[in-house]
Parts: sequence; structure tokens; C-alpha cells
Amino acid sequence: MLLAGCSTPMATLNGDADQIEVRFDSHFDPQECQWLGDVTGSEGHWYSYLFFTNDVMVRGAVNDLRNNAQQLGADTVYMINPQDFVTSFTVFGTAYQCQR
Repeated sequence: MLLAGCSTPMATLNGDADQIEVRFDSHFDPQECQWLGDVTGSEGHWYSYLFFTNDVMVRGAVNDLRNNAQQLGADTVYMINPQDFVTSFTVFGTAYQCQR
């Protein structure tokens, strides 16, 4: 039971945050979008990182990124630069409203 909890990210998606598109490809063109702000997402802490695999920390960080973008009213996030630290994983992005 304890190990099952370690296979799921701590940051879970809120509401419709799973509908937010996360882009990191060079084909993304924000010309038709409204910039809403910069967002970050993070998973892992100095006291818990030993219990999570890298993919769980990445999933949690993206969930956190989407949740933060949702608070701005975004439907798209262009992920700029993932940061892999020893004890956590953090992603940075720019939130946009692209669909009208």
C-alpha cells in the first residue's frame, strides 16, 4: 500500500486542467493567442524525492504547471525549459489563451 502511493504524483489535476494543451515544439506560434503570464510547475521535495521515480516527478510537475495555467484562464502552455534538480523536477512555461 505504501509503495502504491509512490507511483502517483502528489500534484493532481484540478477541474478541467487536463484540457490545457502543453506545447514544447518549435512549430508553436503564439501570434493568434493572448499572453496571460508565466507559470511554473514543480514536483518533489528534499524529504520525498527518494520515493518517486523521475517519470512520476515529471508528471507531477506538468500537472502543477497545468493547474497554475488554469488559474490564469489559459488553454495552452508553451513549456520553455524543464529543470531537473537532484530532489525535484520543475518546468517553466508561458500561458496563453489561444482558442476563441
